[in-house]
Amino acid sequence: MQNPPRWVSTSGDLERPNAARLYDYYLGGAHNFAVDREFAEHTMKLVPTAALVQHSRAFLRRAVQACLAAGIRQFLDLGSGIPTAGNVHEVAHRVDPTCRVVYVDNEPATVAHARTMLRDNPCVAFAEADVRDPEAVLGSPEVRTVLDLDRPIAVLMVAILPYVRDEDRPVELVAAYRDAVVTGSHLVLSHLTADYRPEVAEALMHVAAETQSPVVARARAAIEPLLKGFDLLEPGLVPVTEWRAEEEPSAGDETVSYGAVGVKR
Repeated sequence: MQNPPRWVSTSGDLERPNAARLYDYYLGGAHNFAVDREFAEHTMKLVPTAALVQHSRAFLRRAVQACLAAGIRQFLDLGSGIPTAGNVHEVAHRVDPTCRVVYVDNEPATVAHARTMLRDNPCVAFAEADVRDPEAVLGSPEVRTVLDLDRPIAVLMVAILPYVRDEDRPVELVAAYRDAVVTGSHLVLSHLTADYRPEVAEALMHVAAETQSPVVARARAAIEPLLKGFDLLEPGLVPVTEWRAEEEPSAGDETVSYGAVGVKR
C-alpha cells in the first residue's frame, strides 16, 4: 500500500470504512478511499443509504437558510464529519461571506483532513472534540476564537444524536448546549427513527455497526424532549423530507429521520 495522505491516521484507519468518509462518498465527494467506496456500494444494495444521506444534507441546507433568514450569522456544526459538498459555510457564505462557522468532530483523520481543506478560510475553523463533552467543545480554541457566544448562534445537531447512547443522556446533552447559548439562538436537529420504515432503520443500524460507529433509532416521543426550551419553526418536528420541502423538493420520499429547527426562548 502506498503511504497514506498525511491527514490520515496510521492506526488502521485505511483498513475499515469510516462513517465520515462514507457520508462524503454518498454525497458525491472525493474525500474517501477504496475501502469506503466498496463498503458503500455493497450497502446501497441493501438500503438506500445514498438517498437517505442526500435527504439529510438537503434538510441541513434548508435549515441553514432558515437560520440565515432569521439573522443568524454564526454556526456550530456538531459531529460534522468532513465538510463536503453543500456544507454549512458554503450555504452561509452565499448569503453573507462574513458568517462564522466552527465544525466539530472527534475523529483525528477527519479533523486533520478538514483543517487542511479549511486552512485558507479565516471565518471557518474545525475543532477536535467529542460532542458529548459540551465543556470541551465550547471551551475549544476554535469556538472561543471564531464564535461569540454572547450573540445568537445556530447549533447544528444533524444526524449526530443517533450516535449518542441512552446512557450518555442525550436530553441533558442537548440541554447543556441550549443553556450555553443566548436567547434567539437556533437549534437544528435531525434524528434517525423507526417510526416510518422500521425495516430500513434496522438495516441502517446494522450497516452502522459494521463501521464501528453504531447508531440508535428513537421514536418521536423520545425525540420531542430533546427540543425542550425551543419554539419550533413551522412545520415543527416532521420527516426531514417534509421540512419546508417546497423550497427544495426531494427526489423520492424515502426517509427514516425526523427534523426540526427551534429558537431558544
